[in-house]
Amino acid sequence: MKINFLNISLLIFVLFSISSCSKDDESDGASKCVPIEKGTKIMPLGASRVQGFPGVFESYRYELWKDLVDGAFEFDFVGTNKDLWQYESHKNYCFDNDHEGRGGWTAAQINANIETWLKSVGDVDIVLFSSPGGNDALTGADFNGIVANINAIIDKIQAHNPNITIIVEQLAPGKSSFMTDAYKLLFAQMKTVIAQIASSQTTTTSKLIVVDMATGFTDDLLADDIHYNKAGAEFIAERYYNKLVPLLN
Repeated sequence: MKINFLNISLLIFVLFSISSCSKDDESDGASKCVPIEKGTKIMPLGASRVQGFPGVFESYRYELWKDLVDGAFEFDFVGTNKDLWQYESHKNYCFDNDHEGRGGWTAAQINANIETWLKSVGDVDIVLFSSPGGNDALTGADFNGIVANINAIIDKIQAHNPNITIIVEQLAPGKSSFMTDAYKLLFAQMKTVIAQIASSQTTTTSKLIVVDMATGFTDDLLADDIHYNKAGAEFIAERYYNKLVPLLN
């Protein structure tokens, strides 16, 4: 989803300065936490709703990670992107901040880079495909082109691992005041298309599982027009968690 990159760049500079502190400057909890990076390899994939920007808007990743830790699952978030900021540890574990979320990126951009990311990461068991086509829709991209890029991304993921599971979102809407009639129509079309893509691209070895993020999603779950606040991140994380539990068990 779109973000103001001028403001973001300034904030990144500040946060990078903070995150570049030595271990002696970190809190006792942060310095003593241990990683839990083993087990099922899960790649969070998407744009700013995946990347997040704590203090401005939230990613679901931290809330989902805590849910999975509480569930005593063995898992490893993977990706070539890492956050510059610190997260609080949970149950003495350090947050696993590997992901493939990039603010403002479209399906076309993800499609152009997904093979490189997958080769860099190596093994991936599950992909969480967030808000596919969301930024494309907001920038007025051709609908057929959006669908073609989503299909191509899935093709490349399945080529990397023919046994992979992909959980793909029917994306949550933006704020009511932001959602024009054209946006509402496009989001409704995308919801239908995602279900069709999941059905058509599921194979005998690779499942595409749809997760409905739209139903029940309300304005009070948003930090701005399109990004999650903490409650919104928890909402999205819970829906992912419910889909992941049967797979991880």
